[in-house]
Amino acid sequence: MKNKLIQISAWIATHITLVVVLVTAVALFLPSSFVWIDTSAITPMLGVVMFGMGLTLRPSDFRSVLQHPKDILVGELAQFLIMPSLAWLLCKLLSLPEELALGVVLVGCCPGGTASNVICYLAKGDVALSVAMTGVSTLLAPIVTPALVWLLAGESVKVDVAGMFLSIVQVVIVPIVLGVAANHYFQRTTRRIVPLLPMISTLSIAFIIGIIVAHNAASILACSLIVAVAVILHNVLGLALGYGLSSLAGSKPSKRSAIAIEVGMQNSGLATSLAATHFALFPMAAVPGAMFSVWHNFSGSIAAQIFRRQADKK
Repeated sequence: MKNKLIQISAWIATHITLVVVLVTAVALFLPSSFVWIDTSAITPMLGVVMFGMGLTLRPSDFRSVLQHPKDILVGELAQFLIMPSLAWLLCKLLSLPEELALGVVLVGCCPGGTASNVICYLAKGDVALSVAMTGVSTLLAPIVTPALVWLLAGESVKVDVAGMFLSIVQVVIVPIVLGVAANHYFQRTTRRIVPLLPMISTLSIAFIIGIIVAHNAASILACSLIVAVAVILHNVLGLALGYGLSSLAGSKPSKRSAIAIEVGMQNSGLATSLAATHFALFPMAAVPGAMFSVWHNFSGSIAAQIFRRQADKK
């Protein structure tokens, strides 16, 4: 029975794209299947998955990352140079209306999203590096995000420093620390759980996508093609350029995957919140962030499958 579960877990993780496509289709055209789950459930779901990721890590993994900060530096430079620049360029090339352009720029200027850590794990990337980059970009965001938005959009925003940091502590740091501690003190038990983590993580990401899609189904179906094109190009180019830049910097394959995913997956929830709080007179400014929330989890799942297959070949 245990071997069968492990086989099922491996199969689900290997076919993450299929799982995500099916869930997305159901949530989009039958939103009632997921809309009964409140979006507040996403945070504890991510926390549980982060705890599971912690079970696969040791303190030495984080020491190694901190002892070789080059990859963190490459990741942060890519995060705050590539995504804002792409946002501005796409707005100009696609001649986006002012409200939508503001929303795209907000997404581009935000730090990495917490879901990127889960996608990195599924991609067999360097999870410790991914967590470190998310933490650093979140700490930099209160200064960098407003500065970039002002520079690119000529608008002023304030970022909730305490709220963002508390969210990262609750959703990422505490669960992972507890997982690392459990892995250290209860190795026999964690060894039995770890083979099932790919299945748990894949299904959790699929459910999160289902919840987000179901709650935004009407907006997605009503969304103009130009917004969808901007969001897709922004994310896909971010993933590709993040991977390319880390390759040029000489990063190892597992670190390239982590950097690419961290760069391409933004904290779009923060972008949507900033749009609603600071630009209430421009309601369409929140649309790109909502669309990005759906798309980057979907594309991230596809990227995870590609990176995972590359890792398995080696």
